[in-house]
Amino acid sequence: MSAKMIAYVAFGGAAGSVARYLVMSTIGHITHTSFPYATLSVNVIGAFILGAVIELMALVWSPAPEMRHLVVIGILGGFTTFSTFSMDAFYMFERGEYSAAGLYVAGSVVLSIFGLAAGMMLFRQILS
Repeated sequence: MSAKMIAYVAFGGAAGSVARYLVMSTIGHITHTSFPYATLSVNVIGAFILGAVIELMALVWSPAPEMRHLVVIGILGGFTTFSTFSMDAFYMFERGEYSAAGLYVAGSVVLSIFGLAAGMMLFRQILS
């Protein structure tokens, strides 16, 4: 672990967090609901992008370790938001919104896995 690698991750994390804020704010303005569509969206979008990046790195792009850390750990780690997902689910359960909470938890897991697979498959088709 080097100071240079930490700086790449920190820069990427800042960029990812700003992107998450912008996307979540936009979705919040559109949906106007207590259901956490914004958190669900950034997690699915982040999973899709990670799938695409994995395929890019497997098929045509061999970035330096610093770039991999910048993108995967920094940007995508800052963009996706498991801690916010956990908080959203907890508060929904606490408010007695059991069906919505269950749908949110199941949807987040299933759709994020689907997003990852879709990103991988799309870029596998494009690049192969």
